[in-house]
Amino acid sequence: MTILALEFSSSQRSVAVVRSDTGRDASVISEVVETGAGGTRAFGLIQSALGEAKLERGQIEMLAIGLGPGSYAGIRIALGIAQGWQLASGSGRLKVLGISSVECMAAQAQAENIRGRANVVVDAQRNEFYLAAYDIAAHGCKELAPLRILSQAEVQSQAGSNALLIGPEVTRWFARGRAVYPRAATLGRLALCRDDFVDAEKLEPIYLRETHFVKAAPARQAVS
Repeated sequence: MTILALEFSSSQRSVAVVRSDTGRDASVISEVVETGAGGTRAFGLIQSALGEAKLERGQIEMLAIGLGPGSYAGIRIALGIAQGWQLASGSGRLKVLGISSVECMAAQAQAENIRGRANVVVDAQRNEFYLAAYDIAAHGCKELAPLRILSQAEVQSQAGSNALLIGPEVTRWFARGRAVYPRAATLGRLALCRDDFVDAEKLEPIYLRETHFVKAAPARQAVS
């Protein structure tokens, strides 16, 4: 299985090609990382990753997409690419799945030799944060508390416990935190253990708030 993984949910965007001939043990063929740019050069990153792997687009068998939470624009770009790619490849020829970027960060923390209880923190705007708790061990990661939205004070109280705060740019708000970004290579490895494939058009960003739309008032008519 040859997987192209797209992780655009944070300010560190990445694309990776991951391959497995056994269905379990993965080899990262290439990974391209972009940090701090104002926008996501999505197709440029994809082309660079494929070029380093010496592969053509038609050789990709699966797309793994980071669903966030995080950068809404970045995630939407990744979803749009998945939808267009699957449509162009023909029905059933390309497998697609979405994976929580929080799960990806926990696995990335494990790869960076972080162990014990960790709270994954992601900026949710409005002075609020997404937070989920994991127990990170050498053999895997176990979710202890599901993703929810908390105030900054509530997250700060977690920093006073034995749990480490990890996440993209977490030290901007919590000095005792440790920056951990979701990486496409890690996302691709996670994808090898999954079979919950979906049509790309059914992928949705992870966004815990309800979306409300307010209809604009009709334009005023000028009085002559």
